[in-house]
Amino acid sequence: MRIVYSLRYVPMNMKETTLTGLGQETRELLSSVSTATLTTQLFKRGLRNTFLHGLRPLNAAHASVVAEAVTLRYIPAREDIDVLAVFDDYDHPQRAAIELVGPGQVLVMDCRGKGRAASAGDILATRLVARGAAGLITDGSVRDSPRIADMGLPCFTASVSATTNLALHHAVDVNVPVACAEVAVYPGDVMVGDAEGVVCIPRHLADEVAIDALNQEHQETFILEQVANGKPLRGVYPPDDATRAQYRQWALERETP
Repeated sequence: MRIVYSLRYVPMNMKETTLTGLGQETRELLSSVSTATLTTQLFKRGLRNTFLHGLRPLNAAHASVVAEAVTLRYIPAREDIDVLAVFDDYDHPQRAAIELVGPGQVLVMDCRGKGRAASAGDILATRLVARGAAGLITDGSVRDSPRIADMGLPCFTASVSATTNLALHHAVDVNVPVACAEVAVYPGDVMVGDAEGVVCIPRHLADEVAIDALNQEHQETFILEQVANGKPLRGVYPPDDATRAQYRQWALERETP
């Protein structure tokens, strides 16, 4: 049986320029702020469902990722189709997805939130490392988890399972819109991960969100300092005019935004 799948999908309302490579400055800014701050900035822009709830880093020491999404979609497996022999096909969608991910990109897998069987194991993760991929994200599970945890590859997963993926998953589509942890992820969207989890930023918003998130965190550093020193929340959080003036002076003295 030949499996047909799509290699790329571009929403009709997105300009071609929104899928250009993510700039180094934006990458650095996004890596310096928390996923909590990013969700607030996205909320301000009307986006309420951007955090991939339930996904945690497999290894807290490798919990930082800023990368553009390459997606893989699974549907439920079927016993007469999903047998070990399907992996004899080098163009199997799961394998094709692995070979598509490159430097600055992260593989995002839609497993429908089902983790009883793994969505990938250590051989595929090793191949991602060899290709220079930035990470692996799945709302299912991974197998060989102790070895993947020691690879240095940022891996965000909902769970772990030793069972092979064919017991539960049938890979069908590469680089199409997916639902990972019930969040819509489009190819090229920017995935940012830290110790708390992963947030998805629409690619066309990444540059402005990065700048505004940095400014928010600078101001919140000042507010946190004020609260830690005994200031009440009223007038400080959120800041009133007097507190904002104090913040501007504080920021000026530290040469921060």
